[in-house]
Amino acid sequence: MDTHKDTLDALNWNISLSEKLRAIHAVLKERHGFIDRIAVVVYDPKSDLLKTFIHSSGGDDPLSRYQVKLTEAGSLRDILQTGQPRVVNDLTIFDQGLQEHTKRIAAQGYGSSYTLPVYFNGLFLGFVFFNSYQKDPFQPGALCDLDLFGHLVSLIITNELSTIRMMLSTVQAARHMTAYRDMETGEHIGRMAHYARLIAGELAPQYGFDDEYVERLFLFSPLHDIGKIGMPDAILKKAEKLTEGEFEIMKGHTMKGRQIIDAILQDFGLDTYRQMDMLRNMAEYHHEAIDGSGYPHGVRREEIPIEARIIAVADIFDALTSRRHYKEAWTNEEAFALLQRLAGFKLDEDCVQALSKNSRAVAEIQGAWLTASSDRRGVP
Repeated sequence: MDTHKDTLDALNWNISLSEKLRAIHAVLKERHGFIDRIAVVVYDPKSDLLKTFIHSSGGDDPLSRYQVKLTEAGSLRDILQTGQPRVVNDLTIFDQGLQEHTKRIAAQGYGSSYTLPVYFNGLFLGFVFFNSYQKDPFQPGALCDLDLFGHLVSLIITNELSTIRMMLSTVQAARHMTAYRDMETGEHIGRMAHYARLIAGELAPQYGFDDEYVERLFLFSPLHDIGKIGMPDAILKKAEKLTEGEFEIMKGHTMKGRQIIDAILQDFGLDTYRQMDMLRNMAEYHHEAIDGSGYPHGVRREEIPIEARIIAVADIFDALTSRRHYKEAWTNEEAFALLQRLAGFKLDEDCVQALSKNSRAVAEIQGAWLTASSDRRGVP
């Protein structure tokens, strides 16, 4: 009896999608040495954004933290209209292209590409890109192999992302069946998630965040306050200031959230994924303060996971700039001013600065959600 080394054994283990993609690339490169880069972008239909997600090009990465609207990416939109992958054996045909991603790929020196659309049950999820520094390498024999590897990449990504999205949908359905639906509107959750992604993207060079981390933070952030579904209605819906005893009960939503998330992750078979620690940290630590005055643990500064520090700033900013039954909405300028006053002792200073310096992007997020809300109400 003989044994055989499984060349794709890495896919069996609890590693990130980025690590799995690099393992696939290593095997593919042994067959086709001209493949210099594999990259995946994911599509968010609510915002029409294509967002860089994972890649295997190491330090040779021209497109980190990049996004573009699909409606503005003409050549990629054409792929969806034909329903067929695209072969470009000479990328100089895009030399006059105006899109930033086209310019960056050209500047990096790539000579050719093969683009495969990713679907899940007919729903478009994104693209897999194979790039080469050579020209004319994508010939019929090689393309058959690339189709196999491309669909393998697609299956790995869709399996994990669809499981995460199913989990999020399940939790959101549970939230809507409780009093929590009256506390956190869909608009608040959506804006807050985009603010969190904006902060993480700004901090990425300093903190070493890759696109996979930023996208996971975006996906997970709506669940940071899920523990509130375990709080009594009398406290959640109370219009007046909470008593000291009521506030102590309310503070329990952080640990309740951690317990709920642990149970959900176990039910979905995701409890051993180390990437899920981000979700746990958001729920448990998002009310901690830089000076140690927060709860539930009273930890301070770097003892607070960075994803929780990001969520705290994004959540407070949207709460300030949103109208509630007990207050009018603050202007962005008023909210930024308060964040600056809280920076360094209540809120993380880096996170505050990251949001404050992107005031134009913040306004665009608000405008997009205002438009979406008006469309849902049938307002012209």
